[in-house]
Amino acid sequence: MSNNNLAYDLTKYEDVAPEKAPKIRIHRRKAENTGSVPSMIVLAAAVGILLGAVIYGKVEEASIHAEITAQTKYVEMLNSENARMRSELEEKTALKSVETYVEDVLGMQKLDKSQIEYVSISNGSVVDIPENEDNIFVRIKHTLSDFLEYIRG
Repeated sequence: MSNNNLAYDLTKYEDVAPEKAPKIRIHRRKAENTGSVPSMIVLAAAVGILLGAVIYGKVEEASIHAEITAQTKYVEMLNSENARMRSELEEKTALKSVETYVEDVLGMQKLDKSQIEYVSISNGSVVDIPENEDNIFVRIKHTLSDFLEYIRG
């Protein structure tokens, strides 16, 4: 070492006690009572019931849609059957079909001019129809109906 009069700061080399680390305090809380076992069971049962109701609703909805589809197909089949029957009916009632049936099955023939007979009336164009003598009840009925007709206008 050298001889000089300078002072040395020896505190740099001293063992310095480490600073005290802050004391960490741990406060343990008791878990808050979030729910007892019976209330959890009731809650789970309620959730299960709701889930079951939703599933049941979906199943019913699917079955109703299936029934609607089946009924729609049935209606379409009936409509096509109706169209077929209408065309069959029109075919049977066509004039040509009727003429063929009448000639072949019933043995009828078309009208000839020789088959036509004309009737002539020699006493004029007026026909006299004798009046029927009605009983008293029929005459009263006619009188009342004539009166009601007169009132109605």
